[in-house]
Amino acid sequence: MSEPQQVPERDRPVLAASGAVRVRVPAKINVHLGVGPVRDDGYHELATVYQAISLYDELTVTRADDLRLRIAGEGAGQLPLDDDNLVVRAVRALARYVDREPHVHIQLRKQIPVAGGLAGGSADAAAALVACDALWGTGLTRDDLATLAATLGSDVPFLVLGGTALGTGHGEVVSPVLAVGPWHWVVAIADGGLSTPEVYAELDRLREAGRVPAAASDPGPVLAALRQHDPRVLAEALANDLQPAAISLRPALRRTLRAGTEEGALAGIVSGSGPTCVFLAADAEHAKKIATGLAGQGVARAVRVVRGPVPGARIV
Repeated sequence: MSEPQQVPERDRPVLAASGAVRVRVPAKINVHLGVGPVRDDGYHELATVYQAISLYDELTVTRADDLRLRIAGEGAGQLPLDDDNLVVRAVRALARYVDREPHVHIQLRKQIPVAGGLAGGSADAAAALVACDALWGTGLTRDDLATLAATLGSDVPFLVLGGTALGTGHGEVVSPVLAVGPWHWVVAIADGGLSTPEVYAELDRLREAGRVPAAASDPGPVLAALRQHDPRVLAEALANDLQPAAISLRPALRRTLRAGTEEGALAGIVSGSGPTCVFLAADAEHAKKIATGLAGQGVARAVRVVRGPVPGARIV
């Protein structure tokens, strides 16, 4: 994405919200994640296919005399509330861009697990951008917000936009793709998270040892399957180059993936850097059946039935 053009103050429409702004933002899964070699900037070259799913966080912003964040739900009492939190950095980035003080109070209600491979932190940053844009009446386009989002993290631009998309670069260059829906998934949330940098480092180690392929997998089969809307075709195409590394660090994921297959899932995959696992179902009723069985096996802290694709961060 190109650098967004600065909008002169006099040209910004006066569209500021009169009260609090509440935004709902989805989690993402990677139906394909091809990981290339490490680039000179330290990032891995990626070719990933994102899908936004119906597991949501909600973020509310109100005008204030300072910047303050409060969190309820997943991660409450564990996540930082200062500039180490991507939400706070997103508010400051937008405030700098539109030349104003970042004075808002933020209430974040989280259902997306922390460090789960579902981009919960990136989702919350996307929600903060959309919410503050509306609160302040900055009048930025979605593309402008997505370009600003790319300065914050690899997954943030996608979660501004949502749907299904191909991510390239280190995931921040987002191009929508055709994906006839809905697709039905079961999400198995693990107890505890995995560090994304540690999972990438483990992949590098496995590749150096010759234990996994060195080349990135091809997203072509997944893109073709998404156009067909045949769950069985998509099941054969799901791929995640990070999965062996996530399993190496968390061997219990083998049991989770096996349990999903035993309960009738068409396919199972680690989402992103894990440790969340997602299972593809034929339809909504099939998803409910898989979820009930998985919950009974005790292989996950929580099990959710979701669908995709859904829109990105939206005002509600």
